[in-house]
Amino acid sequence: MPEHSNPIPQAEALIASGQPQRAVEILRQALASGRGGLMTRLALGRAHLAVGNVDAALEQLRSTCALAPGIADAALALGQALMAAGHLPAAVAEFERASRLDPEFAAARHALGLAWLEAGEPDRAIEILAGLSATPFATDAGEKIALARAMKQANRSAPGYVRHLFDQFSADYDTRMLGALSYRAHLILRELADLVLVERHGLDILDLGCGTGLTGTVFADLARRLDGVDLSPRMIERAKARDIYDCLTVADLETALARKGACYDLILAADTLVYFGDLGPTFRGAAQSLKPLGFLLFTVEHKDNDSGYELGPKRRYRHGESYLRREAALSGLDLMGLLHCTPRLDAEKPVNGLAAALQRPRA
Repeated sequence: MPEHSNPIPQAEALIASGQPQRAVEILRQALASGRGGLMTRLALGRAHLAVGNVDAALEQLRSTCALAPGIADAALALGQALMAAGHLPAAVAEFERASRLDPEFAAARHALGLAWLEAGEPDRAIEILAGLSATPFATDAGEKIALARAMKQANRSAPGYVRHLFDQFSADYDTRMLGALSYRAHLILRELADLVLVERHGLDILDLGCGTGLTGTVFADLARRLDGVDLSPRMIERAKARDIYDCLTVADLETALARKGACYDLILAADTLVYFGDLGPTFRGAAQSLKPLGFLLFTVEHKDNDSGYELGPKRRYRHGESYLRREAALSGLDLMGLLHCTPRLDAEKPVNGLAAALQRPRA
């Protein structure tokens, strides 16, 4: 490389040709020799991201943004690295910052629209992406708007929305739920378990939507093995800190139940199925994941009109009793208990809920 050549175009060409590691080396050499400035640092962060070294990209881009907080392109690059790391709320914040720094920055607005779509917020995504019709991102924005409109018609909450929601709440989730919301779905399920279970020791248990592990704490004494599944990585971190689970997995519960694997005596879903309208896939997955005579215990919010399900104003689904009975029967599960209950408060008012016990018949 000539002594005074600009390393950034060379690095960009190397990345485009599938040689990002070589781009990293050139940019590092330029910085080490004192020939690189802020834009070289920014290019190095992007090169690390192209290699797949997300941690190095985050370190480089955070330091670049700290040195130059007013550069929209740096905020965009940091947001892209945060997205790659799975830190969706922080990525949204950086894309919003980039858009504020430069309201005409189409790439930042495009990234923000995609991030809101990933977060399961179709209305916000549509609002942002609709403004890109006269930019190079017009075609992709149109395709993503179609996806967002389809998302609005879905029969369950988008996984991205649920993950984003609970990542945000993870830090003070227990305090918020047990305090202001008087949450007790986990306690209701334990009471229901005490009513329907014959064997109460040495059970293999799966906690769906385990969150911070509140349900695990009241069932740990029954467990030979206790596994948990949750969409939110930050909630899983909190659950790990309790040191009561044998295995914790970041996954969508429908996907987790569809996998062939371990069979359980007891599957729990405390205040989890409120993010699903159609419960058929969950019930069928539970039926194949339960041992004969095993139980699925869950809470839902109760729909006043007894049939079907509906999406409530807080983006939580409500289900009718007859719907639960029908879907259980179609999935090959026997309804062994159905109780009216108050799993939590909403705006200081009791939530009308149901707690159900479904059993897989003897083989």
